[in-house]
Amino acid sequence: MFNRFMFNRYWRLGVIWVTMIILAGLSMIPLRLMLALRLSPQPDAILVLGGGSQREEAATELAKYYPDLMIWVSSGKSPQDVNAIFRSAGLSTTRLHLDYRATDTVTNFTTLVSELKRQRVQHVFVVTSDFHMPRALAIATVVFGSRGIAFTPVAVETNQPQEPMIQIARDVGRSMVWLLTGRTGASLRQLSSLLQNQVLDRLS
Repeated sequence: MFNRFMFNRYWRLGVIWVTMIILAGLSMIPLRLMLALRLSPQPDAILVLGGGSQREEAATELAKYYPDLMIWVSSGKSPQDVNAIFRSAGLSTTRLHLDYRATDTVTNFTTLVSELKRQRVQHVFVVTSDFHMPRALAIATVVFGSRGIAFTPVAVETNQPQEPMIQIARDVGRSMVWLLTGRTGASLRQLSSLLQNQVLDRLS
């Protein structure tokens, strides 16, 4: 009885401490974002999230207006295709950083955040499709915000419906897992997808 009581007590204390640490970490994100915006009110890089050539094409228009900005493309089209898109727009491919480590939206951000910090980037344009932007910004708030990198959205218009809130909530949860452990919580993605499919099956 005593051991069970002590275990329950320490378990509750542990949960409280972990919760406090998480809340303290989250409370710092808005402060770090405000500081990044103050130090760099204008974006100093362009980040394109892979998922369709329209995004790379929109980035070329943005790159024309900001000729000094470097461009990161995360898991976009093949290097040959991306280079061809930028060359056809009259842009130098020397501005491009092509990265193919990401396998989803969470890893679009987690695989590049350290590199952007090393390059002293403090503010990025985030280019992605309009239906995908809410999820991208939610993830960016946790991942980039925790590292003091601000972001400005550039949405590419499409005819696709907005992504469901459960998908956004899932990836925010995965971003939190990354923030605490350095892992992206891919199992959470798989579990959420399974639950989402079950819900849709019941509704259909």
